[in-house]
Amino acid sequence: MGFRPSSYVWLFRLSSVTGKLRLPAASCFRVAPTLRTGFPLQFARKLTMQRGQNVTSGGSWGEREADRADEPGPVLFRNIPTIGTQSAGTPVDKKRAALSVGERSARTPSPLCGANCDDDSEAESFRDGRTEDVDRDTRVRAFAWCRDFLSGRWKTIQEDEFQISIISGGLSNLLYLCSLPDHVQPVGEEPHQVLLRIYGAILQGVDSLVLESVMFAILAERTLGPRLYGIFPEGRLEQYITNTRMHTEQLSHPTVSAEIATKLARFHEMRMPFNKEPKWLFGTIDKYMDQVMKLHFVREAHQKKYKKLMKFDLPAELESLRALLAATPSPVVFCHNDVQEGNILILDDKDKTSTDRLMLIDFEYSSYNYRGFDFGNHFCEWIYDYTYNQWPFYKATPENYPTREQQLHFIRNYLAEQRRHSNDTVDQTQIEEDMIIEANRYALASHFLWGLWSIIQAKISKIEFGYMDYAQCRFDAYFKQKKLFS
Repeated sequence: MGFRPSSYVWLFRLSSVTGKLRLPAASCFRVAPTLRTGFPLQFARKLTMQRGQNVTSGGSWGEREADRADEPGPVLFRNIPTIGTQSAGTPVDKKRAALSVGERSARTPSPLCGANCDDDSEAESFRDGRTEDVDRDTRVRAFAWCRDFLSGRWKTIQEDEFQISIISGGLSNLLYLCSLPDHVQPVGEEPHQVLLRIYGAILQGVDSLVLESVMFAILAERTLGPRLYGIFPEGRLEQYITNTRMHTEQLSHPTVSAEIATKLARFHEMRMPFNKEPKWLFGTIDKYMDQVMKLHFVREAHQKKYKKLMKFDLPAELESLRALLAATPSPVVFCHNDVQEGNILILDDKDKTSTDRLMLIDFEYSSYNYRGFDFGNHFCEWIYDYTYNQWPFYKATPENYPTREQQLHFIRNYLAEQRRHSNDTVDQTQIEEDMIIEANRYALASHFLWGLWSIIQAKISKIEFGYMDYAQCRFDAYFKQKKLFS
């Protein structure tokens, strides 16, 4: 295939990166699945088996799974509660790095504990801020995973010596740093510390997990991504890389924006062994739309917010968006699909004057897609700060959306990187103008996609976040943007 490691090793530093996922949803059911080890599981972000099930299906997960006990299927993908739909072929998880999550009290279930479907799961009870400690269930499970998958000195320590702390959480995943005690040093190839990712609720079919896992493994083997130490139905163990997390306000810094544009241009040049048809965007939106239109909320507050969103006539609006983007030229490339501050690391061991200090991470959404979506989605992320520590756990600042000059700065650095591998002489001014339109129209798709996604998460997620408020915020931004660029 056309991938040349030497050409892309710039994209990420050798032996670097940390990954992540996104994806939403799971049915409104009482989640109390029992794994082979006997622990209950609620979060299992990308893995799915129940393809035909939707958010409104009734009955308990355990009952349905018992009926399926003798059905064939990969062991890896068993025992995972999901909102199944037919697979779009690529992962469509939504997560935001930088949200701390931890111990769940009686009103805040553990990520590994069952969820009660008696009321909607958007966590409006988290009015007092985020929790910080790791709950007992997560600790026990994490210790078992590290012991079994990492082996070496990990098999010699006791559970009370095992160290685990929250790195960050997301809107669909929970991330933890697992470490050996300081007095215990590795004796072989086992790492001293690893990143544990626990998947959240999911929408996609099993094909999405397969493709995401293949992608992660390919990038790891080519030293373009973090090393993969273990994979299991509930998540995976990854290489932990020392870094400084980027913050939303840094996206607008000229040097930072220029380097992100350069990294994205290199990412778009990659050749990967996946379906080259751009099915991801509208395939995902269509599936989310189908789920959203069937949702039923119990809480009065949710009902009011849902009814307000439904006044937008989202199905008709989707057809309008589809027609607009069909008339907007945008090349199909291998897209990251989630270039936001939580997926960009600032390398700690790089000189502060270096022009190669950033690293793109988390490729679970990556797929062949329209280039404009990567531009537009990134520009939208300038608005949203997901580290805000009070309800609704995000802060939207619409005036932070990049100005025309900031967009041109990004586009020019992107094109400069592309020209390093091409001798084409083109009208730069016209290309820039076309790309401005391309980016801002595809920004509409970003708002629409994550708006739908957030409505579904409001129904099923137990992560501390104001999903319904966020959905309203994204659709409000959609209609404002539409007036300017339709």
